[in-house]
Amino acid sequence: MTVPPPSVEFAALSPMLIVLGAAVAGILLEALLPRDSRYRAQLMLSCAAIAAALVAVILLAGHRAEAVMGSVAIDGPALLLQGAILVVAAFAIAPVSAHRLDAFAPQGSTVPGSVEEREATQEGITQTEVFPLFMFSLGGLMLFPAASDLLTIFIALEVLSLPLYLLCGLARHRRLLSQEAALKYFLLGAFSSAMFLYGIVLLYGFSGSLTLSGIAAAINGHGQTSIALTGVGLLAAGLLFKVGAVPFHSWVPDVYQGAPTPITGFMAAATKLAAVGAMLRIFYVALPHLVAAWRPVLWGVAVLTMVVAAVATVVQTDIKRLLGYSSVANVGFLLLGVAGIESGLSATLFYLISYALSTLGVFATVTMIRRADGEEEHDTSRWAGLGRRSPVVAGVMAIFLLAIAGIPLTSGFVSKFAIFQSAASDGAGILVVIGALCSAIAAYAYARVIVAMFFSDAGSEAPPTVRHAPSTAAIVAVTAAATVLLGIVPQPLFDLATGAGDFLR
Repeated sequence: MTVPPPSVEFAALSPMLIVLGAAVAGILLEALLPRDSRYRAQLMLSCAAIAAALVAVILLAGHRAEAVMGSVAIDGPALLLQGAILVVAAFAIAPVSAHRLDAFAPQGSTVPGSVEEREATQEGITQTEVFPLFMFSLGGLMLFPAASDLLTIFIALEVLSLPLYLLCGLARHRRLLSQEAALKYFLLGAFSSAMFLYGIVLLYGFSGSLTLSGIAAAINGHGQTSIALTGVGLLAAGLLFKVGAVPFHSWVPDVYQGAPTPITGFMAAATKLAAVGAMLRIFYVALPHLVAAWRPVLWGVAVLTMVVAAVATVVQTDIKRLLGYSSVANVGFLLLGVAGIESGLSATLFYLISYALSTLGVFATVTMIRRADGEEEHDTSRWAGLGRRSPVVAGVMAIFLLAIAGIPLTSGFVSKFAIFQSAASDGAGILVVIGALCSAIAAYAYARVIVAMFFSDAGSEAPPTVRHAPSTAAIVAVTAAATVLLGIVPQPLFDLATGAGDFLR
């Protein structure tokens, strides 16, 4: 019997191949180009690859197929999430590329005086390895929600995670905190990957298949067994760590605080898109016959996540830790949509995209608020009076915070309303009440920041100022406009999410 050679559908895989090809090319540029030529070449290569991959995703719209012998599914949800991840990357690369020492030098300074300062400036200008790392992580993020067998999902998880571990440790001004964040993320990520891999082993032992459709068929034929339920539990634990759900959330505020702010914004937005997308595919394609077993567990995790994160958010004074706990709270809302099996798909996709845009905008705005020495000011108590000195920046920050809180006329309100409506239709009305109460509790923390910016006087110390690169300001403006527009006219994005259809089974 002759086994046919494996076929690779290059057209269907073209968006991911473009991004990963650019990552490999970026490594070659690092090795071959002189130091003073790398930055411009790497930036141009990354931007061109992201644009080309986005065009490829648009050309594949409406295409449904399996690639690489069924290990990758090309369908509506996968293409929508890949497109959203590429848009996030296109927006995130602006603050990432602008986040250099010379771009944020203290006002009035020209050339650094000491040898150490000159070396630091040179190090900041030539730290171009961030671009191939960024592109490798982007490739893994695009593969994660499209993978349709467990081994490919695990490979995608590692490809997206390993570069992020390194990127989190690249903050030059807060080096110890950044390295601590990277180490904590790596160690806890390795632990969660081990759980995920053990879950894969158990499910393979139960079903004899690594494909999601094969696992679904085995569960349908044999029913639920202890080995299958244990495998699903370990698999879910690995995914819940990646999205930052309680009790797997302890790394989120520390990593968000220690990582470079542009990397934090990219990680917060893109990882949610990819990880929740992979979770949707696994639960909807491989485990629909076990819904009675895993839905109550997800509901319990969602409640625990919303309550713990809402309470923790209230006591935060560091803006990045506050946004970290806010990210955890939003995972609780997203889990309500994931547990909505089919009815929550479009609401969850809308929530993911709108939340990603707001998150990118708020972290890009954080990079603009700086102390006199040029470093970012993360202590919100020192933002007092910012609304008078820089009303535009304080205004867009308020818009993003109101959207994250779920205030009407913002995308956050529409997102939460859609998720709550889906949960209520599934008989989880009590969870909707808990979610609304948690949103109200967390809103206090966001309101406190807004009050400090607009209704408090600056202290005796030098107040923070606003400094930014033009590209970062443009991204802040676009994401703020999208946040308001999706709160007023959300239907086009809802239609796009609904039109994406269902997962390829």
